[in-house]
Amino acid sequence: MTQTKEPIIFYDGDCGFCNTSVQFILNRRKRPFYFSALQSDHAKQRLGEKGIEIKLDTLYYLKNDRVYDRSSAALQIAKGLGGAYPLLMIFYIVPPFIRNWVYNGIAKRRQRIRKGYCVRPTEEESQYFIN
Repeated sequence: MTQTKEPIIFYDGDCGFCNTSVQFILNRRKRPFYFSALQSDHAKQRLGEKGIEIKLDTLYYLKNDRVYDRSSAALQIAKGLGGAYPLLMIFYIVPPFIRNWVYNGIAKRRQRIRKGYCVRPTEEESQYFIN
């Protein structure tokens, strides 16, 4: 069943910056990631089961039945990318309140950084999107 696939990246489907980030991950992943827009019923159900009230300016990452958010989600995702991106895990030594302060600054400006558009996955990539 599609809904049990993990890890899942929950992102703002109406945000151009977020959609660009999804494309970035798709092009650099070294293992499968699944994607679900925060506006979807799937996201509401899965995150709701964890007691999470969805905030559209927040990235959520579900892995091994644990939900990471904001900068912790981004760092966990970096572990699954190719190249040197896993080295970003060094930033885990930075206290979360500092990492999330930077994350929140970007999240607040995300609509201005990149105008909205939808991810258009290839036929092969479409298997990684959960509606």
